[in-house]
Amino acid sequence: MSGSDPAGATADPERDERIEAAITRLDLDAKVRLLTGAAMFDLAPEPLIGLAQTRLSDGPTGVRGPDFAGGPVAALLPNATLIAQHWSRDTAYDAGVLLAEEAAAQGVHVLLGPTVNLHRTPLGGRLFEAFSEDPLLTGDLAVGYVRGVQHGGVAATPKHFLANESETDRTTVDSVVDERTLREVYLLPFEMVVAEAPPWAVMASYNRVNGTPATEHRRLVEGVLKGEWRFDGAVMSDWFATTSTAASATGGLDLVMPGPGGPWGARLVEAVRSGAVPEPVVDEHVRRLLRLAHRVGTFGPGRRQAVPAPEPGSPARRDALRRLAAGGMAVLVNRRGTLPLTVPSGAVALIGRHATETVAQGGGSAQVRPPHVVSVAEGLTAALGADLVRVVDGVEVRERPVAAAGLLHDPVDASPGIRVIARDAEGAVVESRHIDGTDLIAGYGDGWLADAATIELSAELALDQAAQVQIGVRGAGSWTVRAPGITETTTLASADGPGADILSPPAWAAETVAESGAQITATVTAGDWVRLLGLVARPAPRPPADAIAEAVEAARECDVAVVVVGLTQEQENEGGDKTTLALPGEQDVLVEAVAGAAERTVVVVNAATPVLMPWLERVDAVLWAGLPGQEAGAAVADALLGEVEPAGRLVTTFPARDGQGPAWSPVPVDGAVHYAEGPAVGYRGWDASGEEPLFWFGHGLGYAAWEYGAVEADTDGGVVRTVIVWLANTATHPGREVVQVYLRPPGGEPVRLIGWEAVTVAAQEETRVRVDCDPRTQRVWDPEGSRWTPLTGGEILIARGLGDIRARIPLEG
Repeated sequence: MSGSDPAGATADPERDERIEAAITRLDLDAKVRLLTGAAMFDLAPEPLIGLAQTRLSDGPTGVRGPDFAGGPVAALLPNATLIAQHWSRDTAYDAGVLLAEEAAAQGVHVLLGPTVNLHRTPLGGRLFEAFSEDPLLTGDLAVGYVRGVQHGGVAATPKHFLANESETDRTTVDSVVDERTLREVYLLPFEMVVAEAPPWAVMASYNRVNGTPATEHRRLVEGVLKGEWRFDGAVMSDWFATTSTAASATGGLDLVMPGPGGPWGARLVEAVRSGAVPEPVVDEHVRRLLRLAHRVGTFGPGRRQAVPAPEPGSPARRDALRRLAAGGMAVLVNRRGTLPLTVPSGAVALIGRHATETVAQGGGSAQVRPPHVVSVAEGLTAALGADLVRVVDGVEVRERPVAAAGLLHDPVDASPGIRVIARDAEGAVVESRHIDGTDLIAGYGDGWLADAATIELSAELALDQAAQVQIGVRGAGSWTVRAPGITETTTLASADGPGADILSPPAWAAETVAESGAQITATVTAGDWVRLLGLVARPAPRPPADAIAEAVEAARECDVAVVVVGLTQEQENEGGDKTTLALPGEQDVLVEAVAGAAERTVVVVNAATPVLMPWLERVDAVLWAGLPGQEAGAAVADALLGEVEPAGRLVTTFPARDGQGPAWSPVPVDGAVHYAEGPAVGYRGWDASGEEPLFWFGHGLGYAAWEYGAVEADTDGGVVRTVIVWLANTATHPGREVVQVYLRPPGGEPVRLIGWEAVTVAAQEETRVRVDCDPRTQRVWDPEGSRWTPLTGGEILIARGLGDIRARIPLEG
């Protein structure tokens, strides 16, 4: 097993002696200076004790580096839910190893991931970063991921501790969760990763937990994380999350991010001198920070050197990421053996905006700048040949305009991207730079915009012919925009919340007719707040009726129609939650129309989180493609054509309509989100309700056929230890199965996943599958006695998801 060697905490007397000696050499001001970031993603060096700068980077599916936009090119992995759909700790480990290589090559020492919050409600805007709705599956994958990252000498940072399952009002919301639910559900993934792959850092969340901010929650941080679990790493804040001085310093927080400002600094020095914070508390924070620095090679001997890694666009990286994406995709429906596709003579009609502008990643701090994104149109055309693929764009899927790839070129050097000119108050040029992209971040960084009074963005359009286009800008501020047929002055209001002007920048655009080479110039007033600024240029949207008519015509003329639908960063984005699971725009109407015209219809869903499927009974197959990363289209082609079996299993239960499920709204009421469903989160609550979802957690058909034979269980004191299953692949080709074991306890306790095992079986072969079951899921927390008691009795369910139970074993209570 590739993830079998823990990268855990070990005794290191020499390190500890070095740390204690360093602490004694630092005065109070110097110690406190180390406990707040020196910049947005850097920690301060201290030459006096031999401490070098330590660099952090956002993750969790790529290493972005210190720049939110325009930074280094980095490999873009499939999103966390797609990796999780492998149901494999080894796969998570391999993803962590790859990320560590990327981090080391960029000089990054600490990766801010994985996200181990749960999919409590399908409306959560940031679910694409988190593994699943189940605490055991999430914890197990987090163990593999953390081991992989730290095997490469890079610190992993599980986040966000704790009860951060929605984004609405995330900096002020109070997550109200009873003690039992906290212990059994939301703490369990963190407990597992601390026990089995001790991370070198943990990130505290923005929200309050039962009235106390997570950054100063002494009972959870000092009591549970550092006390009961003996976590010896550093606890850092989420960015701008810390609002107190003494309460956070004595509550267990070790590091405030970012810096150099913040609530510690001089105020913490004064709090120590006044007696509000004992100096040994500061020493303990420094001790943990230096322990982190020692582990990543920025403190002590053996300073880490830059490590060569495969280029993000190299064949080795591309092949690994392509298989990682394709293997995690899930076949949700496959009528008449439609998949894998065979196209002996006729053409495929490939339809939909997500086919031509495939979404590879979610929005927010997880975004990276990949070397490319292979669209589904490019991937399927490369696999079948241009003569066999007819591409039809489809309906508009966005409300806010963004730049289309390749349309903007720098007017100075004609390279793809834009020109940015900083001018002073008199209009003189302070600096002129090429930006390899369409956006930049103003307000922090190397300060090259610090002396600007205005910032000018300009580009030339690269068009095949004169066309109707949308031209505009993104970003808060007062803008003047000039382009052929457009002279506009507009003010875009700043958004609320930390980072909102980066995560969800306001936008404006207008339509005009333009020719290739036409110049766009947009000027905005400079400011000292952090915001994203960018240009918009894209083909003007067509009326939906015209797009649907073209799609129907293509569907009638081809052997099979593949419709690619999905979500965008408007729905799957940090800083906001969804209000519906419906596909945006007229995508449902498009699918219905195509299904009515095509001989066979396959729907590919390019989204990480559940969507409604009102057309489900009228299509032949559905492939859940997730957010597949930079090799997206090539991976989708592999899955559709059977080059790689899409053997993924869902990690979230899909409602059939809005409002269904044990938890729905992420919106606080009177400032609080009440976790009223208790431990019956996700499939657990669905099972208790007796209501049938659209698709169960754990569902996925793959391309093989499975028969389950004899089963037996081994128990110890009523706790299930192992389950043995005889499994046969009755298909004519090999396949991968995920044998899932659930416990349905007596007395109304919710059903829960207690173990699983993934196996690959040759055609017409059978095998004996041993599933090890985790006792941590077979216990109940007693809040009055503050202790665990075993959960015994009920029945064991051997299943392919709770919608397809293959065997039952009764248990004695």
